[in-house]
Amino acid sequence: MTEIVAVDIGGTHARFAIATLEGSRVTSLADEVVLKTADHADLAAAWSAFASRLGRPLPRAAAIAVAGPVGGEILQLTNHPWTLRPAAFPAALGVDRFSLVNDFGAVGHAVAQLDARWFRHICGPDVPLPDPGVISVVGPGTGLGVAIVARSAQGARVIECEGGHADFAPLDPLEDRILARLRDLRRRVSVERVVSGPGLAVILAALAEGEGLAVEPIDDETLWSRALAGGDALAAAAFDRFCKCLGSASGDIALVQGAQAVVIAGGLGLRLAGRLAASGFEAGFRAKGRMEARMAAMPVKSLTYPEPGLLGAALAFAQGVG
Repeated sequence: MTEIVAVDIGGTHARFAIATLEGSRVTSLADEVVLKTADHADLAAAWSAFASRLGRPLPRAAAIAVAGPVGGEILQLTNHPWTLRPAAFPAALGVDRFSLVNDFGAVGHAVAQLDARWFRHICGPDVPLPDPGVISVVGPGTGLGVAIVARSAQGARVIECEGGHADFAPLDPLEDRILARLRDLRRRVSVERVVSGPGLAVILAALAEGEGLAVEPIDDETLWSRALAGGDALAAAAFDRFCKCLGSASGDIALVQGAQAVVIAGGLGLRLAGRLAASGFEAGFRAKGRMEARMAAMPVKSLTYPEPGLLGAALAFAQGVG
């Protein structure tokens, strides 16, 4: 058995755990700690905070997943100001070995290995994920993560990608208003500006504009709590539209990637796992014109495993990826 530190660095949180490996398998994740990235100057500071929480020396090997493109001498998180210098990891973190993968690549590794009990049906046929076949993995959180899991007789291959940065494609006058509001702030509007945690506030503002209503300024977490509680009609309407936009984006990604199934993951995806089936998600997912029959025949599931990024990072290390 081998112990390593598993790390999943997102735009809002940095998650740590001790993973135990046996060969290419992860047999346990323990001592999980979630830290806010904004509370720490960099990865080394967060690493030290994790070590202090554990109160013992950390293993000298690490599996690190990062919310941003992986490659080059300096890595920049997509939705947070941390920068990472992999060449400095041995000295800064006290490790002899490490792997480095994109955070949604890590989620893809988890999807490839987890069994059926961790997947909740959303829409389409209620059948197992295809094996062999291509699975699109899509996850709203601080941004929008995307990965591909390609299963074959030779095993599963995980392909990291940046599909959340594709253009947002409005489908009706409300979404036209959403696009217009975002274009006032930036020239190009990617789909993750809408289908991510901060996107709910933009959708709410566009709905309010259409109704001639004023919107009180509140933080994203409070807005999400109101939307999920259901007592605020405008917030609830914004939530349903968010789900429809997530369905539309997921369908686009599945078509581009040639997928036979879709898995919704991510920090926000886990929070929505029990709600997507009764939302506008399916309508958005199917609305692909001549491809509607294909979309209706495609199984879509939510990933319910609590920390897939940590598990997937550890799996990538165990399998020699990154």
